[in-house]
Amino acid sequence: MTPKNAVTKHKRLLKNTRDYSRAVMTLTWQRQALFAAVALLTGWFFDPLKASLFFTVCMACEYVDLWLAKRVEANTAGDVQIARNVHKGFILNTAVSAIAICTYAVWVGITEDGVGMFTALFCLFAAALYAAINNHQIVGTLAIRLALYGVSFLIITVRDLWVYRPPLSSDMWLQFFTVIFVMYFLIDCSLGFLSMYRQGLQRLEDLEIEHERAKAALVLKSQFVAVVSHELRTPLTSIKGSLDLISSGKFGEFSPQTKSLLDVAGRNSQRLADLVDDLLDLQKIEEGKMTFDKETIDVAKFVADAIHSHQGLADRYRVTLTGDFDADATVFVQADPSRLMQVLGNVISNAAKFSEEHGNVEVGFNAENGRVRIFVRDHGVGIPDGSKDDVFGRFVQLDSSDQRKFGGTGLGMNISREIIEAIGGSIDYESELGVGTTFFVELPCAVVHASEKTAEYASRDDHYDTSVVTPLALSART
Repeated sequence: MTPKNAVTKHKRLLKNTRDYSRAVMTLTWQRQALFAAVALLTGWFFDPLKASLFFTVCMACEYVDLWLAKRVEANTAGDVQIARNVHKGFILNTAVSAIAICTYAVWVGITEDGVGMFTALFCLFAAALYAAINNHQIVGTLAIRLALYGVSFLIITVRDLWVYRPPLSSDMWLQFFTVIFVMYFLIDCSLGFLSMYRQGLQRLEDLEIEHERAKAALVLKSQFVAVVSHELRTPLTSIKGSLDLISSGKFGEFSPQTKSLLDVAGRNSQRLADLVDDLLDLQKIEEGKMTFDKETIDVAKFVADAIHSHQGLADRYRVTLTGDFDADATVFVQADPSRLMQVLGNVISNAAKFSEEHGNVEVGFNAENGRVRIFVRDHGVGIPDGSKDDVFGRFVQLDSSDQRKFGGTGLGMNISREIIEAIGGSIDYESELGVGTTFFVELPCAVVHASEKTAEYASRDDHYDTSVVTPLALSART
């Protein structure tokens, strides 16, 4: 047997024993109720002592089955040797249980003529049907029960034929042929359930194989993206740096046509750089390798810094970027400032892109019930209802046509959501078509003593140019 076949065989053994033990655990009370009903019925009308003995043996077998099922449940590591031992135990215990049932049924059928035979045959039929439906997980147990029940059927009916030797027109022969038909029916049912179970196992194995292939393909894709992104970053950085240096005018003035071409090349190199950064961030998120350095952040200073940092972007899209918050508010959060700035930058960039020329984009925050909401409000075209999956999806843009106004990978908001959720917050939006959209990030407020300040922001106090945020903009929201 090849190693691959051996592994498949071991997996099937584990699966079979687990499925069988699950059936044992699930149907325990049903089986015990059936045994109790048969014992009470036959004990009342026939022999209570033998009925009690029958019930005792069956309950002992039930206890062994339950003990074996618990061993399977405890075998979380998938030890094959334990599975083999339990498999053998189930088969041996099945043989004992089936022999007890058949012995009792044959005794009732032979010693109690007439109604006793009917009771014995019906009980055997019920037991065989139960085995056909519920014992197909382990073929050995099913075969043992059907074989012993079939022999018992024949013993009960053939005995009368042998003793009385009736003519072919006798009712005894009718009973015999009826039993043959019942046995055929039970075998056919058993094969049907066994076939369906095996088909289910085969489908499950096929799905597992496809799952492993998909995981391998995902790993290969991730490795490819990571390698390509890293390889692109180095030459792209050099290209972008060279273009910026040339555009700065240090090498002389250029004609308007040349200057226009340099501007186009600069913008597209920036787009490529943003694409590479997004792909690398996506790769880190998928592999769980994105790290976060949480600090205590003064939200007012942070939002003012975000507005100041993105004034150039606002000028590029010809919109006005203003603040809508109380500059003296003392609200703090625990977050990674660089990652939070990345998220806010994505939201501000989207708001600027989809605003009308000379429109206004407001950035602010408010605190309530122990949570702070940082928001970016635009007065652009708005977002249609039911678009949330597209807004936060990967490689998806609301305007996916070839004539869309703005480019992009469609990764920014997806990455933003992953980042915010990783630091314990949430991101969402409210929008109305033709009126505008408000994106907001919610984070729990951090408890900070009045004397405490984030070293990073304390060192930047003198660097904030509050002139870019007008006094009207820095007003508390009503």
